[in-house]
Amino acid sequence: MDKERYSRHLLLPEIGEQGQLKLAKSRVLIVGVGGLGSPIALYLTAAGVGTLGLIDPDVVSLTNLQRQVLYSTQQIGELKVEAARKRLLELSPDTQIDIYPYSLQIENARDIINQYDIVIDGCDNFNTRYLINDICQALKIPYVYGSIGAFQGQVALFDFNSDKSYRDLFPEQEEFQSLQLPKGVMGVMPGVIGTLQAAETIKKIVGCGNTLTNQLFTIDLLTMQTMVVEI
Repeated sequence: MDKERYSRHLLLPEIGEQGQLKLAKSRVLIVGVGGLGSPIALYLTAAGVGTLGLIDPDVVSLTNLQRQVLYSTQQIGELKVEAARKRLLELSPDTQIDIYPYSLQIENARDIINQYDIVIDGCDNFNTRYLINDICQALKIPYVYGSIGAFQGQVALFDFNSDKSYRDLFPEQEEFQSLQLPKGVMGVMPGVIGTLQAAETIKKIVGCGNTLTNQLFTIDLLTMQTMVVEI
């Protein structure tokens, strides 16, 4: 462990050396390395997570750069997972970055997810979230959910120690497949939600604080109103 690099963590009794060692041994999968995945990946790499898996089939485009702070203008056209790995290894060369330059599908989801201790949702569609939820629930792997649109965002954690899951938030898949989500988003919105997802992940790995287990946190940046409700 690089004690100088993680010295500010080591000063926190809630994390300390034992917590930092837990982070170093942890394996975290981020599904989607876009707006949400950018801050999640940056902060978890900086925090000392030992192995980070990145799955995303897309390439960096100009429209991404208003909110996807992991990438640069020079990386337009590159696969996101390749561009992300370069940046993250610059931040922490000792972090293992596993990349999957394709979509999470029912054919590969179980094999991929089963390699990790916790899965974070950085995607932007209901079908992938149902798939993450169902595989994580079957394997008893914690799932950190996040979603954004326009000026609003929400975060939840499902650890499957109870019967609560993402389907308790959105129980009817068919009802939401055709739902028109806001196409615009304030550039900082994924930064707010992605950072909270990273924080929930760190707390879950280390075992400190109160996590959003079976709770939904919501925020509206226009009004700065927040709310936490039981699922």
